[in-house]
Amino acid sequence: MRILVVEDEAPMAELLRRCLAENGFAVDVAPTGEDGLWYTGESDYDAIVLDVMLPGTDGFDVLREMRAAGSWAPVLLLTARDAVEDRVRGLDLGADDYLVKPFALAELLSRLRALMRRGARERPAVLTVGDLSLDPATRSVARDGRPITLTAKEFALLECLMRRPGQVLSKSELIEHVWDFTFDADSNVVEVYVGYLRQKIDRPFGRQSLRTSRGAGYWLRDDRADSIARAKQADHAHGVR
Repeated sequence: MRILVVEDEAPMAELLRRCLAENGFAVDVAPTGEDGLWYTGESDYDAIVLDVMLPGTDGFDVLREMRAAGSWAPVLLLTARDAVEDRVRGLDLGADDYLVKPFALAELLSRLRALMRRGARERPAVLTVGDLSLDPATRSVARDGRPITLTAKEFALLECLMRRPGQVLSKSELIEHVWDFTFDADSNVVEVYVGYLRQKIDRPFGRQSLRTSRGAGYWLRDDRADSIARAKQADHAHGVR
């Protein structure tokens, strides 16, 4: 298993390298955030140990750029700062776990093993379907770069749909995820809120991305992809003629 350690303090970096190597890992060490980004662009890692307090490009910036570039290796943040807002920021940017310095090496090894059992899965911090984007951390929504204001329930309903684009979700599934088990499943609340969402995310933009599958439920379609596909079909048909 291959690990990348991004740590600017040489004694700590060497301690981590030696510990990981002694436990059977192949280890690369990057002394700066810039080097860490270069390593992640050149190789696939089973996990990354990333210090937050790096000079220049800090750990938060490294994490943000890694995820934006499509690198989904599990990341364990190391931080000397125990402030809640720092931990929240790192997790919201796409970190999988964190350790506060000083820490026991045995705990670091245990956390890494747990992360690697999960594997690298795509977990984008910002959800996108076509030109519609939703950021769970900042509770913001935009379409084609234009911000959209939603209520808490509208946001929760849209997030549920955007996490499974193209998949039909039944009314009972949506109620279970957005409301709670005690809510009346026969209520028309889903239809009402779907109508609210369409008024905000579709109609002002001339779109019909929030679709109804009659008798089955609701799903979110990538209108932009459909438009591109139709344009290609039209070009092809024109060429055939």
